Parts: sequence; structure tokens; C-alpha cells
Amino acid sequence: MDSALRIALQKSGRLNEGALYLFKECGLEFQNGVGSRLLRCEAVNFPVEFLFLRDDDIPAYVQDGVVDAGVVGLNVVRERACRVEVADELGFGKCRLVLAVFKGAPYKCVRDLAGKRIATSYPRILKTYLDEKEIVAEIHQISGSVEIAPGIGLADAICDIVSTGSTLVANGLREIETVLHSQAVLVVQPHLPASKQALLARLRFRMQAVRRAGHTKYILLNAPNSRLGEIIGLLPACKSPTVLPLALEGWSSVHSVVEEDRFWEIIEKLKQAGAEGILVVPIEKMVI
Repeated sequence: MDSALRIALQKSGRLNEGALYLFKECGLEFQNGVGSRLLRCEAVNFPVEFLFLRDDDIPAYVQDGVVDAGVVGLNVVRERACRVEVADELGFGKCRLVLAVFKGAPYKCVRDLAGKRIATSYPRILKTYLDEKEIVAEIHQISGSVEIAPGIGLADAICDIVSTGSTLVANGLREIETVLHSQAVLVVQPHLPASKQALLARLRFRMQAVRRAGHTKYILLNAPNSRLGEIIGLLPACKSPTVLPLALEGWSSVHSVVEEDRFWEIIEKLKQAGAEGILVVPIEKMVI
């Protein structure tokens, strides 16, 4: 499949499942399925091939042209500092790179760590962050089990990835500052051939439609005509809400799309404005 797109995915871990779900929602089908034992697979209905690799290796594979694109955490992209372009934020695998210390330690912010020892698996990101804050500290690079470093006297603080923060709590640590917000991103070779760019554009179009659908709801409601203007003013839409007359005189049916993060706020205002019979439906894909 020399003419097909070649995309690197995490072989196993927190981003693997999210990436496969996204591509399946894009309509890609795989003849033999996908699983943790596979190193590569091809879609049967779109010219794309997936390679399953260690996440730390993905930016370098994209940079060196072994693959055309990859799905990887932004934290890995920043730490590896490879020459790749971040084409899209994908909205899953969200986490934070944080500074943390013992619960009883006197440190309250990053400035309190000047001259102290910080253990991390992300020395490049941490050094850049400290340089921006004009803080000099001793960075200890370790490859795993970073949370144990303060307990064994290796460091005064750690800089590590957290999702919920439960691992920090379990190890008697507390956050004092966020260094980086991260999520899964699509990274791309800076100099893709035109034919590959066209294929990638087609795939990104599908990916963006799936992502938009995940952040929106389709809403239908009944509105008294006397307050129709007020209700329409509360409803965002791609262009304009759809308004249809009901069989009941003096009432209309209004259809629109609402962003999920504003959903309850808007519903409350609609109720106050006299809307009734509000129906909310999930959106599978949203193309604009």
C-alpha cells in the first residue's frame, strides 16, 4: 500500500482505545479486526494502513518519514521535540503534567522549588517551564515510578502526568502547579506529498465531523409563537434554527444544535422563556 496513508498508533495504553474508536466512527473497516498482538493492519474501505508502536517512538517515526502521521499525546510531542506538525487536537486522552510535593511539605508554588530537586520523566518540558519562570532547580530524570522519588529521598518534588490525581493522593502527594495540559493529537510530516495530503484531508474531514458530533446535541422543542423570537435568540445553530408550525395554533416546533458544555445552561433559559416538550437527541456525525 505504497500510495496509502500510513498512520502510527499507540500499541497499547490509554490512547490506543480512543484512537481506534475514532477511526471506526470515521467509517473505517478492518478485514481481520484489530488487537493488541497486531503490529500493522489495513482498512478495507479507505487507503490507510496503521502501524502499532510505542508512543515514545511515534514522533520520530513521523519526523523521519517512516509514517505519514501519528496519534500521540501532546506531552510526548513536546518532550521529544521532533519536527512534526500538530494537525488536530483529538479530544481524548486528556491529562496534565503537574508539579507535586509531599502533603506536609512547605512548598506552595513552583518558585518555592528554586534550588530543590525535582524528579521527572519529562526533563525537556520541565526545563523549558522552569526557564520561562526564571527558576533554577536540579532535575533528576527517571523512567518510571516517579511518585516514589520524594519518599526515598531522591527528590523534593516530582513532575509527572496525572489524569484524576488519585495516584498522587495514594502516594501522599499534592499538586502545586500545572506545567502542561495534554491530550491526544494528530501529528503529521511537515512535507507530505500532495497525494498523501489529499488523503489526509479526506480523513481529517471525517475525524472532525465525528468530534463535532461528540460535543453537540440535537434539540427539538415546542415554543409559543408569542415568545418565538426570544427562544430562537437563545439557540445557537450552524446557520439558523429550523422553525415549523405545529397543528396547534399559536405554537411552533423549533429544531437546533446545542454545544454539550452549554447544554444545561441553555435548557434552563429555554424553560424560563416558555419552551415545552424539549427533546434532546445525540448526534452521530456533524458535517458543516
